[in-house]
Amino acid sequence: MVDREAVLQQARRTLEIECRAIECVADRLGEDFVRAVGLLLQMRGRAIVCGIGKSGAVGRKLAATLASTGTPAYFMHAAEAVHGDLGMVTGEDIAIVLTNSGETDEIVRLLPIIKRRGAGIIAICGRRESTVAEAASVVLDASVEREACPLNLAPTSSAVAELALGDALAMSLMQARGFSIEEFGATHPGGQLGKRVLLKVEDLMHGGEDNPAIGLSATVEEALLAMTNATVRGAVSIVNGDGILRGLFTDGDFRRVMQGEADRNAIMRGSINEVMTPDPTTVSIGTLALDALDMMDAGEFDNIPVVDDQGRAVGMLDIQDLMKAGLV
Repeated sequence: MVDREAVLQQARRTLEIECRAIECVADRLGEDFVRAVGLLLQMRGRAIVCGIGKSGAVGRKLAATLASTGTPAYFMHAAEAVHGDLGMVTGEDIAIVLTNSGETDEIVRLLPIIKRRGAGIIAICGRRESTVAEAASVVLDASVEREACPLNLAPTSSAVAELALGDALAMSLMQARGFSIEEFGATHPGGQLGKRVLLKVEDLMHGGEDNPAIGLSATVEEALLAMTNATVRGAVSIVNGDGILRGLFTDGDFRRVMQGEADRNAIMRGSINEVMTPDPTTVSIGTLALDALDMMDAGEFDNIPVVDDQGRAVGMLDIQDLMKAGLV
């Protein structure tokens, strides 16, 4: 049988130790960190992230994060480096080496070769008084009070400290570069991240003949037919002779006006101008689809008219389109 309380106690203890490790790393940030950011900003080549074991796993993640946020980077496995991968290193690169002990053999023997090639070295290291720290141009202190491992052996809080420090470095570089949401989207063209930062309203809206729109002189019956026959159901834009949006009529509006004891035939023959929603909420054609989704969520809209710079109704966006695109 699993001892429930013992399991939860160890889990909480692990998380507390690792949280404390990150807090200590944050407290130690200073000029060395600023210098590391400066070196990477001025770098003309690439960041070569190097490690082995658990530090190697963290290094792979750091290289991927740097590369996707504006800093060209790749991971070089410390053991593979001496078997040919060092050929990738140039004098325009900066090596970021990760080691908790600062004495990892595979890392130590690489340092003289990296230096001879003219590359700078940034060490993310758990010991300032170590071979790696002494050889580095800049040392980022990732030391921890203890591992979260009950035996104080398995790399746990030390790996978390390296990971958090690497993320802090990547995010500081991203901000310093002024890395934009468009640039982020360009490096994430696939999957949900790409869709969230690349898709715009114009990519998903119903435009042209698929955009339901009628004139101000139309009747409620004509508005209902336009809604029914359109590829996007549930709303129709009301426009003037120049195509400028003047109102919106939805199936919800139709149900509302048809309630009560009024003559329904008279309502159907009546002017749409009398029952439409004037000056409805709109979204511009160049808006990110994700921002449009936020607007629709806030207003509880199923449909929202799309307008151009002149206020012309150029499309209709349906919540179903956003769902199909995977944004909901």
